[in-house]
Amino acid sequence: MSGVFAKGKRSMAISDRSGMAFPYTEMVREWNGFLVHYSEYEPKQPQLDPRFHGGDPQALRNARPQPASVDSLILLTNNPFQTIKYGGSTFVNVYSVDHQRKTGDKVRLRGAPVVTANGPGGSDPADNRNMQQFATIPTLDNVSDIGSASGFTITVGQKQTDGSVVTAAGTLTSPENYFFFTSSDTATSGNVTGGGQSNSAGPVTLGVVNG
Repeated sequence: MSGVFAKGKRSMAISDRSGMAFPYTEMVREWNGFLVHYSEYEPKQPQLDPRFHGGDPQALRNARPQPASVDSLILLTNNPFQTIKYGGSTFVNVYSVDHQRKTGDKVRLRGAPVVTANGPGGSDPADNRNMQQFATIPTLDNVSDIGSASGFTITVGQKQTDGSVVTAAGTLTSPENYFFFTSSDTATSGNVTGGGQSNSAGPVTLGVVNG
């Protein structure tokens, strides 16, 4: 006899999984060799043959250290200065939203930037740049040194007319918005607010970013 098998169109087969009888022609072979009915078929769990994964790369080929941050100018709101007279001294409060400064920091205040000369134009991009400088902060209540080029050593908080200092929590929900300094001038009356627009607070010497 030749090795020819019957097609089993009228035969029944016993499932290796459930032990139940099913039509022979509806049986399928699983990855593990089991002969089961197609309704019982389960594919091989992928986690039985995990793919190889090497270690995650850690280092960059062309790594560069992060450059030190450059203290930059912080734009102030309109009329951010307030004069305070107390105990024979004149103080100036500065309103700077969430300034994140600390007592003892050196801060220079500057007026609005102004164009002093137009660039000559030309093929060199540098020729298109305008010459700029900072305007003088106007005298406020006889206090004329607010924009002193040497800056001021500040104290965090808002100086009051009774000499006390009000500070905020310095948190995200209650940020510290004031600092003050002692002026060498003498205010005429005190408790005067002004300063105009586009003033800024920053370092005494401006640095160049990525220069």
